[in-house]
Amino acid sequence: MIVGVPKEIKNEEYRVAVTPNGVKEFVRAGHTVIVEKGAGVGSGFEDAAYEAAGATLASVEDVFAKSEMIYKVKEPIPSEYDQFKPGQILYTYLHMAAAYARQLTDAMIKADIRAIAFETVETEKGAHPLLFPMSEVAGKLAIQAGATHLQKNNGGRGVLLGGVTGVPPAKVVVIGGGTVGTNAAKVSAGIGARTVVMDKSAERLTYLDDVFGGRVETVLSTEAAIEEEIEHADLVIGAVLLPGGAQAPHLIKRSMLKTMLPGSVIVDVAIDQGGCFETSKPTTHTDPTYVVDGVIHYCVANMPGAVARTSTMALAGATLPFGLAIANKGFEQAVKDDAALALGVNVYRGKLTIASVAEAHELTYTPLDKVLA
Repeated sequence: MIVGVPKEIKNEEYRVAVTPNGVKEFVRAGHTVIVEKGAGVGSGFEDAAYEAAGATLASVEDVFAKSEMIYKVKEPIPSEYDQFKPGQILYTYLHMAAAYARQLTDAMIKADIRAIAFETVETEKGAHPLLFPMSEVAGKLAIQAGATHLQKNNGGRGVLLGGVTGVPPAKVVVIGGGTVGTNAAKVSAGIGARTVVMDKSAERLTYLDDVFGGRVETVLSTEAAIEEEIEHADLVIGAVLLPGGAQAPHLIKRSMLKTMLPGSVIVDVAIDQGGCFETSKPTTHTDPTYVVDGVIHYCVANMPGAVARTSTMALAGATLPFGLAIANKGFEQAVKDDAALALGVNVYRGKLTIASVAEAHELTYTPLDKVLA
């Protein structure tokens, strides 16, 4: 199979889908890899390293025109839509359920391609192996970003998360106790902040109590409980993920912002899935925040791109085995052989094959087994 790796062109996105070591694995398996010139520079991987690994360097036009599978990090943007060929495989993050992603959804269907979304690949036990590494990164980055924007020079309350002698620490509320929330709590508690983790699952909270040994507070998540906990919070992290790539629920309503401390910060890690705060809208690393009712909103849609080398190495390591399976077996056989990978198929030759996205956009859903029959 000919595998194409284009350079990411989303605002300040420095990651790349495949490292030179990943290229070696594809080449050893008998495949051809075409890498756009400069694709890995933002992550610290020079063109020469890709050539030495066996890749062919090319223009972006050649990458799309000659490749059977396009291997990316982030969802295509409008300038890329027309470069896809009918039947081409797209292997990347897509996040199509968000309200603002309707244009992307329509474009993927129109392109007549076969698309697998990293975020909806799901094992029998409910794990998301291709989402996990970036959730780790985003959870840890959320605290760094929140701490930065709490600084007075950045418009925040002027509060140090860990406090100092004689001064209490800041209060950090993490909504969602999954991978993002757990990693946010690790950093928050490690800094010394008063950390509250909220989740709907008592079982998950019991697990977190054991893991943290009392260093974090755990609270069952209800609307009333959220409203109470955020009232005196300095930093709130939205870390909610619904299975199947569904749009995140709005857990903090605009009316609740008026009860929060002026200059407090909310970081919406769920923004890729539409955001879990009613007032959330996607932002960029260049212009990461805006203010609503005195509360600073940080809603960068590609947070891990800020630490591109770490993110690239983690993501490429996780996605490579599945990518090799697709190349070795072909798309149809690979998804038939692996139920987890099959759940990642969002679009197949003009059909929308993921129920959550179809429901979000009121489009027709076609089960994958029906289109593969």
